[in-house]
Amino acid sequence: MNILIIVAAAIIFAGAIALVIYDRLKLKRTFDSLEKMLNQAIEGNFTADSFDETRFSRLEATLEEYLSSSSISAQNVKNEKDKLKELISDISHQTKTPIANLVLYGELLEGTELTEEQKSNVKAIQTQTEKLRFLIDSLVKLSRLESGIIQLEKKKTEVFPILQNVVEQVRERAATKGLTLTLNETPATATIDSKWTQEAIFNIADNAVKYTDKGSITIRTTEFDMFVRVDISDTGKGIPEEDQTKIFGRFYRGSSTKSEEGVGIGLHLAREIITGQGGYIKVKSNPVQNADPDQTVTTFSIFLPK
Repeated sequence: MNILIIVAAAIIFAGAIALVIYDRLKLKRTFDSLEKMLNQAIEGNFTADSFDETRFSRLEATLEEYLSSSSISAQNVKNEKDKLKELISDISHQTKTPIANLVLYGELLEGTELTEEQKSNVKAIQTQTEKLRFLIDSLVKLSRLESGIIQLEKKKTEVFPILQNVVEQVRERAATKGLTLTLNETPATATIDSKWTQEAIFNIADNAVKYTDKGSITIRTTEFDMFVRVDISDTGKGIPEEDQTKIFGRFYRGSSTKSEEGVGIGLHLAREIITGQGGYIKVKSNPVQNADPDQTVTTFSIFLPK
């Protein structure tokens, strides 16, 4: 009797072990299947036909359905992005010729004998044409960034050459207005896309020149543990406190700048570029009536990741 009990117990124990092993193998197969599904989805090669739904649990079937729909959605997003890329390219290409023609005809008219009124009209046409060109170029750049068509390629870059290029771009306009333009040398480096960072800094420096009638523009750099801060300071009219939180909005024109030429997109584009690289921009301004030319009224601080 004792032998029979021992044998029965051994059989039950062996059966239990076999059942545990079977469950473990079944669970492993399930996890292997889930892992395979996820890997295929990550690689973009997932197809529902690769799996037999009857072989797996309800969880696997649900995951299969989700991954199938995700693959379709991802393909739809890719198709839409390709269409958007083509559209932006077409807009950029199709507008270049008419704008170039407007500039050319304006220059031809300027070289002819005109009355003072006609000269004024030609000047207005040229000004609005440049405004249109800047607007379209900025919108195309912004659309490419926001849609992911252009990826910011960050690498360790010396900051000073970028600032030198910006200064060269605004120097002539600053000299025409009699402004002093100062750039402090720096050995700092940051992990950034140099082309697009230069675009962002130029937009801010160009604004500084545009809204400063007398005094100076100063660009200086400060290094911190995680960021390189580029300060662009001017002695212009300043930015009212109620506008300081809004000036980075697309097409926003502050109450103090509505009389000036502009479209209100340069600062928005600058912020998109800088934040897209892990940096940020701050502004400090104290509007002063009849400001002292030696007094700094506005400073834009651009923080570039190191």
